[in-house]
Amino acid sequence: MISHISTTPFGRRALTLAHVASQANVKDRPPEKAVHKWNIFRAICTAKNRLGVTERALAVLDALLTFHPETVLMGECLVVFPSNQQLCLRAHGMPPATLRRHLAVLVDCGLIIRRDSPNGKRYARKDRAGEIELAFGFDLAPLVMRAEEFERLADEVLAEERALKLARERITICRRDICKMIATGIEENIPTRRNGQGPADWMELHELYRGIAGRIPRTASCQILVAIGTELSLLADEILNLLEEHIKSQNMSGTESRSERHIQNSKPDSLTDLEPRFPESRGAIVEIEPKPSRMPERTYPLGMVLDACPDIIDYSRGGISNWRDFQVAIAVVRPMLGISPSAWFEAQTALGEIEASVVVAAILQRGEAINSAGGYLRGLTRKAEAGDFSLGPMLMALIGSRKREKQRA
Repeated sequence: MISHISTTPFGRRALTLAHVASQANVKDRPPEKAVHKWNIFRAICTAKNRLGVTERALAVLDALLTFHPETVLMGECLVVFPSNQQLCLRAHGMPPATLRRHLAVLVDCGLIIRRDSPNGKRYARKDRAGEIELAFGFDLAPLVMRAEEFERLADEVLAEERALKLARERITICRRDICKMIATGIEENIPTRRNGQGPADWMELHELYRGIAGRIPRTASCQILVAIGTELSLLADEILNLLEEHIKSQNMSGTESRSERHIQNSKPDSLTDLEPRFPESRGAIVEIEPKPSRMPERTYPLGMVLDACPDIIDYSRGGISNWRDFQVAIAVVRPMLGISPSAWFEAQTALGEIEASVVVAAILQRGEAINSAGGYLRGLTRKAEAGDFSLGPMLMALIGSRKREKQRA
């Protein structure tokens, strides 16, 4: 049993009031209180940012705990006294200077207490029975005394991480729902105004969505993400109400031919599922046989296309890893841009499926710089038919524009 313990550090190290407070706290520790050292260590690792301790300092604390022979920390003497050499080895070969710096961090954070001997060495004196009578080294008593605090901080950190994850999931789901519902509204030509109220058209709703989604930073606090998620959720509810009201206003007992057309459009494996047919006002319904998707020889690499037109990724289900994913995203974007089925068919005929899709992605990337996406695509189609259009300069111009924007930022 220790009759007197050291309270001041050896050498030129100064004694601070924080060190005195740490030592005063452990005086009231009941000897029978016991904690599992590795459970407390995991709690400290989780709450390391709250405690102000670094990862390297935690590696040193891990090494110190291995010098305590018991898994449970309890009793009056919780001092470990390894030499710097042994401590460096258990800290995965940490240099001595680095070890001393991180030991100081642990002391300043109140996780351990120095119990320095008269000459600064670490050792223990034992009685005739072999029991430790006096030990000089690092006292682990603060881990026992502050165990409840560490666990509370760890729970708070885990709760914050969970709330942040839920906020991000909510935003992702709302963005997916909004994009696909807007695509459905454009494809089915659903009106957006009811009794003279509501948005002018689906493009206005799309611009509203882009304005909200554009405020999402790369790294954001939970409060910011919750606020943005609430806005997106309200917008998604508004769009869903438009679709539901349209369904209620329709005569659900349609003709047999109409039902047959719906059945034909329900093939889940066809890329043309998301493509609208020519509207009935233009004459009889023309069904276009889908051509097998293949990459023409002159098409540029997919990575280069995504580097030039990264906005198309926002309209994919789980990212774009191949040309099929790219075409599915284009099928969602094309009606949003107001490109008619006839303009799209002409572009596919002149350019090919893949290159026509790349042109649509480039139009999306340029955004407000193009007033009429359908007219712009028809103009490029006529140039392609005359042999005056090349996809490469368009992609290189977009890549160069993005690089200049990054340099200005």
